[in-house]
Amino acid sequence: MTAPTNAAIAGAAPAAAPAPATRFPLRQAMLEGPILPTMLRFAVPTVAVLVAQTAVGVAETFYVSFLGTEALAGVALVFPVLMLMQMMSNGGVGGGVASAIARAMGAGRRADADALLFHAMIIAIIAGLLFMAGALIFGPALYRALGGYGAALDAAVLYSALIFVGAILIWLTNLASAALRGVGNVKAPAWIILAGSALTIPLSPAFIFGIGPIPRLGVAGAGVTILLYYIGSTAVLFFYLRSPYAGLSLRWARPEWRHVKDILRVGLLSALGTVQSNLTVVLVTGAVGVFGIDALAGYGTASRLDYIMIPLMFGLGTALVTMVGTNVGAGQLARARRIAWTGAIFAALVLEAIGLFVALLPQAWIGLFTKEPAVLATGSLYLREVGPFYGFVGLGLLIYFASQGAGTILIPIVASLVRLVIAAVIGWIAVTYFHVSLAVLFAFVALSSVAYAAICAAAMMHPGWGKARA
Repeated sequence: MTAPTNAAIAGAAPAAAPAPATRFPLRQAMLEGPILPTMLRFAVPTVAVLVAQTAVGVAETFYVSFLGTEALAGVALVFPVLMLMQMMSNGGVGGGVASAIARAMGAGRRADADALLFHAMIIAIIAGLLFMAGALIFGPALYRALGGYGAALDAAVLYSALIFVGAILIWLTNLASAALRGVGNVKAPAWIILAGSALTIPLSPAFIFGIGPIPRLGVAGAGVTILLYYIGSTAVLFFYLRSPYAGLSLRWARPEWRHVKDILRVGLLSALGTVQSNLTVVLVTGAVGVFGIDALAGYGTASRLDYIMIPLMFGLGTALVTMVGTNVGAGQLARARRIAWTGAIFAALVLEAIGLFVALLPQAWIGLFTKEPAVLATGSLYLREVGPFYGFVGLGLLIYFASQGAGTILIPIVASLVRLVIAAVIGWIAVTYFHVSLAVLFAFVALSSVAYAAICAAAMMHPGWGKARA
């Protein structure tokens, strides 16, 4: 028996080519299936992709380390800028793309979903051009301001040029993957990126050190490998999006501002959120640096756990974007809220369990990296004070992703700004001008997590949540 939701799709867009039958069970699961199993089904492939991409970055850093300290420092100088672009394209504007397409598909507007994909590719080209121009023009001055000089600066400029000349490819890959996530197709981009990662890890040393006919390129080889990775990923994703199996069809559409607006009204605010997150880390790190190198090393080692949890949160979050967006588009606001709360509470429980464990046994984490007493002391202090509040971070982040899917992202962005002000701005002022202790600084970080979660939860309970135009 054909489900009513499938009939709605067929009746709403008769001129559009129907998606393959395999797409319908996905939509039906999002609209009617058990919430947590469906969410985990969508989250696992994305988590696997992020783990693989992290492995590529770790492997590349390992290979570059054999070229010497200057080369390693040069790559490190470029890393924050590259990560900012990745976060903006994946979780920022990419979140806007996934949200807009999920809401269109939930409402049965397949033709609009295809048009949104086309407009997303235009946005990717423009954003990629802006990042490429910015890196090529202002990169050398930025890396010099960050402390680069001599051979390290030369390595940074060379590596940066090779990476950002392919900025358009990075944006195209990430926004195309986000579009597929918007229709619940998480496996295809996962397999494409996993295959690319599996090829990149052995190719990287071949270009860095030279093997057979491949010349030794040094740090440039690392940049060339990343460039080749994104050339391949973009080509395969575009080929797949032209096939009948993607759930979307990449084809020419008449440019319309309403589609750009639908993506960017969520995507631009989300991109601002990624900037706020990065700025929070930078300012808190600067405040800790006042207490010396040992304190900085201890904080950096402890807070590295925060970054390891990002793939899990992002995987769960992107699943919520799709599921919530689809239900909002279908007019099922009550179910959309249940999905959002289920994901947020699940994430809070997982992160809280991790946080309590490292708070009770901080050396179980810090001791993996160092035995220096001063470093252990600072790292342990951070985990004891901040660890018990990890659950609040998980709750707030998943509500943020759910709000992306609902198309009502403003209040969670305000929550992120409040978190920045409490943890970074007030914390930095307290350390710099009032000479408070590290314990007080970390207390501000913990307080910022509670405030972030409280404001995000208030956003979820607001009557207007999920009522943005689908």
